[in-house]
Amino acid sequence: MNTQPTRIFVARLLGLDVFDPLGDRLGKLRDVVVLGRGSQTAPHAVGIVVEVPGKKRVFVPMTRLTSMDQSQIICTGLVNLRRFEQRGAEQLVLGGIFDRKVTLVDGSGFAVIEDIAMDKQRNGDWLVTKLFVRRGSSTSRLRGLRRGHTILIDWSEARADDAEAPQSATFFVATHEDLKPADFADALQEMSDKRRVEVASELQDERLADIMSELPEDDQVTLLSALDNERAADVLEEMDPDDAADLLADLPQAKAEELLLLMEPDEAKDVRRLLQYDEGTAGALMTPVPVILPPEATVAEALAHVRSEDLSPALASSIFICRPPLETPTGRFLGVVHIQQLLRSAPPEQLGTIVDKNMVPVSDHDDISVVSHIMASYNLNSLPVVNKEGRLVGAVTVDDLLDHLLPEDWRTHEDGAPIKKIGGRIG
Repeated sequence: MNTQPTRIFVARLLGLDVFDPLGDRLGKLRDVVVLGRGSQTAPHAVGIVVEVPGKKRVFVPMTRLTSMDQSQIICTGLVNLRRFEQRGAEQLVLGGIFDRKVTLVDGSGFAVIEDIAMDKQRNGDWLVTKLFVRRGSSTSRLRGLRRGHTILIDWSEARADDAEAPQSATFFVATHEDLKPADFADALQEMSDKRRVEVASELQDERLADIMSELPEDDQVTLLSALDNERAADVLEEMDPDDAADLLADLPQAKAEELLLLMEPDEAKDVRRLLQYDEGTAGALMTPVPVILPPEATVAEALAHVRSEDLSPALASSIFICRPPLETPTGRFLGVVHIQQLLRSAPPEQLGTIVDKNMVPVSDHDDISVVSHIMASYNLNSLPVVNKEGRLVGAVTVDDLLDHLLPEDWRTHEDGAPIKKIGGRIG
């Protein structure tokens, strides 16, 4: 006897594991793809978007699903591991339908979609039949409910507003709150430019800065250019100076200068300094804000600094020891204390007694090939960068080096290596 439910609410599916018939986990369901079929016919759910290992999102047709309920989803047959791309009239439920404003056809006002229900038909098709909406009108002839109340209505009882009309992204942001910035950036890449801007408007500046740093350069420029100048400057302030400099370098010079003038002077100073370096040099690649302490600081103080959650693992791996001033460009560079040495030393011990003086820094004008050779030869996570006076001006980290060495399209590059034998949409 088939006990599979014939009605499923999409919001309850998000994040569920997807398995193959043998019980091996394929990934997590991240969205549902529906296809509009005209104003008189209910939309057709054509497939799901699954995040597979490697954080890539792929399309699995509904015809490949043998079981779907509120606890798990089972897929059979072949699944194409090509990265999902939205096509034609396809719509993403989470990415584009949730939070959409609709007009109630009874004339009682408008509402906002918070969930949709799909019903399985006798022929196996899944159709969008119900909308779970939150009312936005103070009067209601439909259910007699006041403003803000939620109701379940038939798909035909609402009319979607113009696709170009502004749309909230509250539900999308809340649903993706736990995603790492790189994974959130992957989700943004599936959207239209309009929808990306709407999602960006719901994000805090710091969160948006982290996510933008994970987008391809062209997408970063497009998204930043769509923000008003005040917001764009706030987001740039939250980015690492080297990431902000890379982004501003891709903008027209007049636009970049306008944004720099709107930034806080201290934040803009670091970015301007990085913009002065030629591309492909250590200075252009470095971060000007590594962890810098004087030789009199203790191991306990150093450990307190590297515990900061704002530091990347690469930056937290080394303490750069310098004479004051400790802001770059510093006083004379003395050497490096590695995190392992900190863990082996007594908390009261001064850093000057355990500093590694053998690490030779690179010049800020050295070519990246010099940086990569040294970091690879000595298995370094970060490398000090000094100016001609021997003052520390920054540090190159291994993640920044990889960003430079990898192809520009590495974030969206398809390596063609299958995780499972797959076959989704043709073409």
